[in-house]
Amino acid sequence: MHATNIRLRDFIVTDNDWIFAASGYDHTGGVQAVLRYIPDQEGDREMGGVRYRKLDFNESGEFLEKNHASWKFRLPEDAISKVLRSNDRIPALAKEDPRVAVIVDVLKSAGIPIDKMGVTGSMLPGLQIEGSDIDFVVYGRYWFLARDAILQEISRNRGRGSDRDRDSDKLEITEISEEMWHQIYAKRVPEISFEEFLAHELRKGNRGMVGGTYFDLLFVRDWDQLPVTQERGTDLHRCSLTARVLSADLAFDSPAVYEIDHPVVSKILCYTHTYAGQALAGEVVEARGMLEDVRGQKRLVVGTSREPVGEWMRSLDLLGRATAVRGVTGA
Repeated sequence: MHATNIRLRDFIVTDNDWIFAASGYDHTGGVQAVLRYIPDQEGDREMGGVRYRKLDFNESGEFLEKNHASWKFRLPEDAISKVLRSNDRIPALAKEDPRVAVIVDVLKSAGIPIDKMGVTGSMLPGLQIEGSDIDFVVYGRYWFLARDAILQEISRNRGRGSDRDRDSDKLEITEISEEMWHQIYAKRVPEISFEEFLAHELRKGNRGMVGGTYFDLLFVRDWDQLPVTQERGTDLHRCSLTARVLSADLAFDSPAVYEIDHPVVSKILCYTHTYAGQALAGEVVEARGMLEDVRGQKRLVVGTSREPVGEWMRSLDLLGRATAVRGVTGA
């Protein structure tokens, strides 16, 4: 099994039926992956006659530390039994699940080939349960076309709401209710206010509802945007900065990448999904995280833990608070 054929958000099944999610693109020395599901007779999910239990991020690390510590950060290629690729699942799901079919039809109408679409999360291995979200993948530059198509569809259906959606014979893509936004905010635990969070999220346009189910559009690099090397830097100290964004072409990737105009720092990398798409090119942002050195180049990393405390990013232009660019501050 060649790890070079594994992209972000693909799933990997090991010989002992553990299911990992690929968490990056650079698989030098093993696949970047996070353990998501393990066989468990008491589990609430089933696939192929085997019951599974889902692990959250902290549980995953603790389980691997106890049971297979060498797999905690890199999964060796010889441990891989099968790769579940995000785009392989779409044709079958579009026939089986009318909610997925609605999203696929909207994106196909916008000119997006079906092989540039995928799913990840519990739907990829077939372990979804009632209440599972739809994590919909779109590859490369088609992602932005998909986002615009979803925004247009939501605009057409605005005011109809998820209750009508559930009661209608025809499923439609609708906007997220304020109640759901509060649930998302509580789940993310961001270091910005709900009002700031909502202002950023509404502009991103990568979330919606279909058939009463929450879904989001997730960006994955296409083959012509690979390979990519994600070199780990040396931590220096925590700091804050204000800078103007030069490029946000990879702002929805994982990590989200923002090239900035700053006297010390060249990039902001956001490893928490909350701050993906947080700013547009030309906007002034304020961010706090860990200052890293990578062979003499400085970058700011936001999201050094699953729920980063004291780390955040906001667009001052979006919030109407743009100020002059200033240097690194804080410790």
